[in-house]
Amino acid sequence: MGLELADLFREYGAAYRNKYADKILPSHRQAMAAIEHCRTEHLGGQVYGCPTCQEFQYSYHSCRNRHCPKCQHELTQNWLQVQQELLLNAPYFFLTFTLPAELRVLIRSNQKALYSLLFQASAEAAQKLALDPRFIGGQIGLVGVLHTWTRNLIYHPHVHYLVPGGGLHSDGKTWLPARQGFFLPVRALSKLFRAAFRRGLEKLKLFDMVPSKVWTQEWVVHCKPVGDGQAALKYLAPYIHRVAISNRRLLAFDNRGSMESSQVTFLYRASDTGQLKKCTISVEQFFQRFLQHVLPHAFVKVRYYGFFGASVRRKLAALQKFLGKSVSDPIEPASASSQAEADVPSKILCPTCGLPMIFQRNLSPQQCRSP
Repeated sequence: MGLELADLFREYGAAYRNKYADKILPSHRQAMAAIEHCRTEHLGGQVYGCPTCQEFQYSYHSCRNRHCPKCQHELTQNWLQVQQELLLNAPYFFLTFTLPAELRVLIRSNQKALYSLLFQASAEAAQKLALDPRFIGGQIGLVGVLHTWTRNLIYHPHVHYLVPGGGLHSDGKTWLPARQGFFLPVRALSKLFRAAFRRGLEKLKLFDMVPSKVWTQEWVVHCKPVGDGQAALKYLAPYIHRVAISNRRLLAFDNRGSMESSQVTFLYRASDTGQLKKCTISVEQFFQRFLQHVLPHAFVKVRYYGFFGASVRRKLAALQKFLGKSVSDPIEPASASSQAEADVPSKILCPTCGLPMIFQRNLSPQQCRSP
C-alpha cells in the first residue's frame, strides 16, 4: 500500500492541532479526525473467518467524510448518472467565474458567507444578461459547482457552470436557442458579476475590507462551447466529490522528526504546459494547503438555478420532450444505508485457501462515533 493522507495526519495531525489550537476550525478538526480513523478499528466493523484455515480478516467502516480520499468514488458516479438524466438536446456551454486574488484572504476568513455570495452573484449576472433579447431573451438553466484549489493546492476559489445554449420564453413553453457557438458576452458578464458581488459585500458589511483597486480591474469570466454537455459533465463530476488531493498523487514522505522539517512530495499537472511536475513542501505547509479547502459544515457545493432550480424543474420534462429527448426516471444517488453496506464486501476470500470467509461478529467503534 502506498503513502496515504491518513498516514500524514496520524503522524503529525496531533502536533498540528496543538500548534494551532486557538486557530484551527472545528470543520478542520473533524475532517482530520475522520481521515485518521477511516477504515480503522476506531470506527468499528466486522470480523470474517475461514472455517478451513482458521484465518481471520477485519473489515472496518469508512468515515464518510466528504474530504476523505477513500470515500468519494462511488458517489461521483451516482451524481454523474443523475445529471445525465437532466441533459437537454441542445448545445452546451461551460461558464467559469473566478474571484480576484486580492479577495482570497477575506474569502478564506468568511468562507460560508462568501462562497454563497460567489454562487449568488455569478448566477444572478448570467441570468440577468440572458434575459436581454439581444442574446437569449429568456430564462436559462445553470448547474454550478464550487472549486477552491489549483492542481498544486493553492487557494483559488471559483465556480463552474454547465449551461444549455438557450432559454425558456416567458410563456413557459417556447425554447429560445442561443446563437451558434455563442452564449453570452464575457466582458459584460464580468461587469455584472463584479457589481453583484460588490452589492453582496456591502450587505454583509465586508465592503470596507476590500482594496479599492479590485473594483476597477476586470474580473475573469470564461465561456466556451462544450458540445452536447456529456464531456463537460464528466469533467465536472470528479469535482463534486473529489478532495483537494488524492492518495495516488502522494509520492514520498521524508520524516525528519518534526512537522516543520519533515517533507511531503506530491505530483500535479501544470495548467500551462500539461506536464506532470513534483512539489515538495514541509508537512506543516501541506496540512495548511489541504485544510484551506475543507468546506464549512453542511455547505452545499453544487447548486441549480433557472429552470434547473428545484421549484421550477417541473418544466424540464416539457423542455426535453420539445427538444427531442426522451425522459426517463432519474437515477437516485446511493442512500446512506446502501453506502454503509458497501463497507462490507459481499464476499471475502481466504488468503490461504481462497474459499469464501464467513461473518463472525461485529466490532464496536472505539471511543469514536459510528459512521
